[in-house]
Amino acid sequence: MILEMKVPSPGESITEVEIAEWLVQDGDYVEKDQTIAEVDSDKATLELPAEASGVITLKAEDGDAVAVGEVVCLIDTSAAKPEGETSSKQEDKAETSKVEAPKPAKTETKTYATGTASPAAKKILAEKGMDANTVSGTGVGGRVTKEDAVNAVPSMGTPTGGNRGTSRSKMSMLRRKVAERLVEAKNTTAMLTTFNEVDMSPIFALRKEYKETFKAKHGVSLGFMSFFSLAVVRALKMYPAVNSMIDGKEMLSYDFVDISIAVSGPKGLMVPVIRNAENLSFRGVESEVKRLAIRARDGKITVDEMTGGTFTISNGGVFGSMLSTPIINPPQSGILGMHNIVERPVAIDGKVEIRPIMFVALSYDHRIIDGKESVGFLVAVKEALENPIELLMNNDVKKALEL
Repeated sequence: MILEMKVPSPGESITEVEIAEWLVQDGDYVEKDQTIAEVDSDKATLELPAEASGVITLKAEDGDAVAVGEVVCLIDTSAAKPEGETSSKQEDKAETSKVEAPKPAKTETKTYATGTASPAAKKILAEKGMDANTVSGTGVGGRVTKEDAVNAVPSMGTPTGGNRGTSRSKMSMLRRKVAERLVEAKNTTAMLTTFNEVDMSPIFALRKEYKETFKAKHGVSLGFMSFFSLAVVRALKMYPAVNSMIDGKEMLSYDFVDISIAVSGPKGLMVPVIRNAENLSFRGVESEVKRLAIRARDGKITVDEMTGGTFTISNGGVFGSMLSTPIINPPQSGILGMHNIVERPVAIDGKVEIRPIMFVALSYDHRIIDGKESVGFLVAVKEALENPIELLMNNDVKKALEL
């Protein structure tokens, strides 16, 4: 019996996917539920499992765009499994066959009529870092004269002797969609960014005192993201316009907070969502951040886990960013950028002290968020982070951390 495998629908709004990579070869024997391919949608990379055991015939190639519901392979379920060959061996064989020797970069070398160079010409060319064989000589028999050397110009800039190869690769559907959304955000929103700085000393002190106990009790680290997420929840309640978005001629506001977290995955930028963050504790936020980060890292994140979100937090500080203007994640109206924490001299009660300072940035859509609201929101985040025990923990640290 020949089974036709069709592209399943990854989500309601997705009509086309791209074959990122076949993990088996044409004619291989595959087991039911074995992952045979990775497919890219405009939201995520998904695994395609075999629907039955048998010999597979591929109907699409790596990089092909195929419509949802289109047949991408056939499986002959009546074919017998080859003796002595396990599915793991099949996978190993398919993986090995995917490795190809790198193709040398094509280069074009321009040739000239060449000859010997005069001593004076050799000296001038040596000072320019040029080879006499690359200079067209005008002297007798193609001899390179002093004048030729003086007029010679290096054809490719200052020679370095290094490799000058180039490579070209196709962008994944996910990467192309991210690019489109970033350009859309810049072109369709009145984006503006406001900045502030946060003294992270109180959070440093809390983490130093409770991080080991917290991890032993809950199995997750007490990171910065829980503090920032809960500070954002508090600030959004104070300034609900920041938790809104434009829908046609109307402003759509939310009474819940779904926080999108920008993370770097193997396929590029991904933005999984922490649902109903307003109902989560420090432990709840950290557990959900860890779960989503692992799924994004392993390429197992689903479309549903990245759909929606009313506000985004992006932590460029993990890569060493000092300051940036994050781009809004449409159709949202605001994104908070966290940056690296650096010890800086600051004035405290008329004295200079060294404190761990983080710059924060709020990019917002000025069409529905005014300057007063945007600045007030960022100040509210700053206040909560600099006074977390009172504003985020209700003056009961152990209860807030569930210790």
